[in-house]
Amino acid sequence: MARERKFSKEMLYITTRDILLSHGYEGFTFGKVAERLNLSRGTIYKYYENKEELISDYMVYEMEKFLIELKKIDEYHGFRAQFEYLLEIILEDSEIHQIRSIAFQIPSTNNKVKGNIEQIKDLHQDMYKYLQNFVDLGRKENLLKRTIPDSLVLGFIFQTVDIPNHFNVPLAKWNASIKEMISHGMLTEN
Repeated sequence: MARERKFSKEMLYITTRDILLSHGYEGFTFGKVAERLNLSRGTIYKYYENKEELISDYMVYEMEKFLIELKKIDEYHGFRAQFEYLLEIILEDSEIHQIRSIAFQIPSTNNKVKGNIEQIKDLHQDMYKYLQNFVDLGRKENLLKRTIPDSLVLGFIFQTVDIPNHFNVPLAKWNASIKEMISHGMLTEN
C-alpha cells in the first residue's frame, strides 16, 4: 500500500500533465496519479472528488500560465516581433496544446467542475482578445492578407503545433520550418 505523504500542487499538476499526455483523458485515473506520487488514492480524494475536478483545476492553471506569457506580447513592438514571440511561446511546449483540447471533453460532474469550465472559457476569451490585437496589428502594418479571415490566421498558427514530427526532424529545424511555412507558405517564388 502506498504511504501517506505530502505533495505539492506543482508535483500533482506535473503528474496530471504526464498522465494526460501518455494515457489521454479516458485513461487518466487517480490510481495512476497516486502510484506516480507514491500516495494512496484516498489522499487525492481528500482534495478532489473525481478526476474531472483535478483535470479541470489543472486546465485552469495551464491557461492562466499561458495567459501570463501571452500578455507579454505587448512588450514586443511591431507585428513581426510579436509573431516571433507568439510562435516561440506556442512551440516552446507544443504538447500543452494537446492537453488544452482535453478541456472541452470534461463533463460537468459537479459545481466545482462547472466553475472551472466557466473559468477556462473566460480565460479563452481573454486569450482571443490578445490574439485579436495581434492580428489587428498585422493588418494595420499591411503584413497580413486582408482576404484571410482572422479566425483562420489564428487557427492555422495554433494548429501547427499539432502537426506530428514523424521523421524526427531536429526541433530547431522543425520550429524554423513551421515559422517559414506560416510566414511564406511552401511554394517557391517560381
